[in-house]
Amino acid sequence: MNRTTLAGIALVSASLVPAIGSAQVSCVRGGLQNAIDLYVEAQGSGDTSGLPLAAGLGYYENEERVDIAGGMINTAFEIDHHMSLIDEATCQTFTEVIVTDEDNPHVLGTRMRINGDRIAEIEILWTTTGYWLFNADNYLRYSSGEDWGPIAPEDRDSRATLVSAANAYLDAFLEGDISRVPWGFPCERIEGGAYTGTGSPDDSCEVGVPAGVNIANRRFVVDEVIGSVVVYCTFGAGGPNGGSGAPDTHLFRVENGKLRYAHTLTHLLQANFQGGGN
Repeated sequence: MNRTTLAGIALVSASLVPAIGSAQVSCVRGGLQNAIDLYVEAQGSGDTSGLPLAAGLGYYENEERVDIAGGMINTAFEIDHHMSLIDEATCQTFTEVIVTDEDNPHVLGTRMRINGDRIAEIEILWTTTGYWLFNADNYLRYSSGEDWGPIAPEDRDSRATLVSAANAYLDAFLEGDISRVPWGFPCERIEGGAYTGTGSPDDSCEVGVPAGVNIANRRFVVDEVIGSVVVYCTFGAGGPNGGSGAPDTHLFRVENGKLRYAHTLTHLLQANFQGGGN
């Protein structure tokens, strides 16, 4: 094989690299993990040029459609910790990102939907200083010590069980009846940065569940492999008697059908809070 032929092969191979990279994003678990890795890299650098974005991308922040050019995803963060859910059934991912930079601390909840080999939707709910119970240092300290690893196949709960557990918890806010929530013990809850755990085997997530608030507009990302489900929702329907309607995520780890961890992010300025808790 002569040098000209080798050079031609090299040029063809180089031209195929972008296409191969894009094809690695797909609706199988590995392809969705590739999308997550690309997102984390983009969020860390504040550069979205490496993301295989679909034409007509839907980009949202805190329940509102915004222009990605001015979006939070273009802010470079030094990421201290992140963990993700992979939902092959709906071709979605969720990534929780914690940034403790004292000048610009944030916790983000990022959902993506993949269409073929392209990212078709990106939705970010973000919280920072001045928002509901925000404390990124506490969020990192408590969440990084939790076990969100894979559950043995024979012990995994079904998708229906995970969604049912999440709905039961959120339904309790309206009904004021916690008897149908599958409480696990111990169960620790992180809310913005506030923490319910004490290290006791009797730790509970039952504390501070109010009544009369309709947790509305629910959308789910479910990962049976790690026994987890995240719900994008609004804290109330936005009416005068139904809660603020603030954008919210509730993330749960479920083991043997019982709640083990709960993380809550709410895009609501602390100053605008009118009482109660979530």
